[in-house]
Amino acid sequence: MPAPVNTFKAALTRGDMQYGCWAGFGDAYATEILSTAGFDWLVIDGEHAPNDIRSIMQQLQVLDGKHSHPVVRLPVGNDWLIKQALDIGAQTLLIPMVETADQARELVRACRYPPAGIRGAGAALARASRFSEIGDYVQTANDQICLLVQVETRKGVEALDEILTLDGVDGVFIGPADLAADLGHPGNSNHEDVRAVIRDCLGRIAASDKAAGILSGNDAVSAEYRDWGAQFLAVGIDVVMLAQAARAKMAHWKG
Repeated sequence: MPAPVNTFKAALTRGDMQYGCWAGFGDAYATEILSTAGFDWLVIDGEHAPNDIRSIMQQLQVLDGKHSHPVVRLPVGNDWLIKQALDIGAQTLLIPMVETADQARELVRACRYPPAGIRGAGAALARASRFSEIGDYVQTANDQICLLVQVETRKGVEALDEILTLDGVDGVFIGPADLAADLGHPGNSNHEDVRAVIRDCLGRIAASDKAAGILSGNDAVSAEYRDWGAQFLAVGIDVVMLAQAARAKMAHWKG
């Protein structure tokens, strides 16, 4: 039995548009609720949300069999952390702050079993192999791993064209908030200078054989990003949506 097909990776390969949302509560119950909305993908955020390896695993468990594909964002691209995330069942990883092609190459190697990479072959006790039920997991897992790298600094933008040539990188996600800060406009990803860089990057990615991704909670901005070439587009953040809805409700009644 081979590793399960990564439906998100297959959709990107076909060129299908994929709409997603950030899952930032760090809680499986909240992520399960979010999955009922029908998003194509959900980011289980380990960088800016209060997640650890166990809470990530619990969210992977509640998303089993759901339409929403889990994308695990790790806090950093350490090989041992990548190994843990893959072993608990993640098939798609989003790695922040990728600034060079060499860094991206090492991430590819960390996601793959030897001889193509350095992932430890301890799948017998891993949830990813269904605890040894998937007999051919080690032999087939590499093809089903989807690696998304975040470009969100000047240095990363300068390395983008080389990153786009790498086998094993499936998509490049532009991080608008960090990019705006690095370009000298912290908190203002809508500054014209930032928008120009984002538009250029999305266009370059879309013209390659990689998928372009980005996040915005503003519908009008999201539509622009889609028109500029974004294929996997996050259109909301769950914690922000709850906060906005709660504040609007209270404002209605106080008003």
